Amino acid sequence: MQQSLFDLLGSEFDYYKTQDSNDDWFWHFKDYPKSNGLKVFSCFACGGGSTMGYKLAGYDVIGCLEIDKRMNNIYIKNHNPKYNFLMDIRDFNNLPNDELPKELFELDILDGSPPCTTFSMAGKREKTWGKKKKFREGQKEQTLDDLSFVFIETVKKLRPKIVVMENVEGLTKGNAWSYVQRIYKNFQDIGYKVNHWLLKGERMGIPQKRHRVFFIATRLEEVDLGKLDMSFLYNPIVFSKIKSEEGTPIQSETLNELLSQARYGDRNLENACLRLRGKHSFFNYCLVYDDQVAPTVTAHCNNIRWDNKCFLSKKDIISMTTFPQDYDFMSDSIDAVSYVCGMSVPPVMIKRIAERLKPLLIKEEIV
Repeated sequence: MQQSLFDLLGSEFDYYKTQDSNDDWFWHFKDYPKSNGLKVFSCFACGGGSTMGYKLAGYDVIGCLEIDKRMNNIYIKNHNPKYNFLMDIRDFNNLPNDELPKELFELDILDGSPPCTTFSMAGKREKTWGKKKKFREGQKEQTLDDLSFVFIETVKKLRPKIVVMENVEGLTKGNAWSYVQRIYKNFQDIGYKVNHWLLKGERMGIPQKRHRVFFIATRLEEVDLGKLDMSFLYNPIVFSKIKSEEGTPIQSETLNELLSQARYGDRNLENACLRLRGKHSFFNYCLVYDDQVAPTVTAHCNNIRWDNKCFLSKKDIISMTTFPQDYDFMSDSIDAVSYVCGMSVPPVMIKRIAERLKPLLIKEEIV
């Protein structure tokens, strides 16, 4: 796994003066650049976080695959895909090749973010591996821990030049490391070289601490993944730089009581609960400080602004996840906004990766 010098030096160097600064977290759909002609297809498309990242880098995202009908409707509303497949990826893999558009076999990049609930360090992890469950992702009973391997079957079917597969940091930790080894083997078995990187959103110009592991694979003999630079040294964007004027009021007496016991520097409300009740709880209610990069936005975002003791606003969440300011969530609910944004890869995160991959694809004609 590639690390930057600042990873190796330790935490005191985390925010050393870096080489890049940016404000491209704030954008609108009209800001897409002219297409460079490179074609992408997105699996597990969700709200289109990856789709928007590739488009911001100039790629043409020609279609998507999504299992959740409601999420798919939101995707169509915002991205108007040329090809849209609303189905389980397993069913997609079983479609006869002659029933699929020819363009899907001419892809520059096949992108996929297999649902990662089972590998989250905040979840039950091993207890859920190999077991069927009715997850919100798709609203059907299915296993999730094998979807990376199902996605590799999609790679085998479509044979893209490059593959980008994203998952949570927890995939590389503890017993889950065996999955990483299997991912490498499965890619190699179908003729693809592969490498992976742990990337940190706060070092990529993302206004939140979003850590994700990215697998990049290629069938191109001339591409040396060992020389692919995936170190990013953007200046950190602290919350005060992107926050809206007001947050969302907290109606819960319990939370307000805990906030009265919270101290500056607490990561979440767990310590306040310990002080007040002697119990370890409420650790999912993270505190957001003006002078720090905000914690990760999750699908069920309970992050609380320290400045005015309110939940984040919808605008806060949109900016922290680098979604466009004019994205249509098809709902005014803050829960809908946090779910779509929290489940999606931050667009600017993918933009950074796509820009690094572009020279591998655009400098020559590859057959």
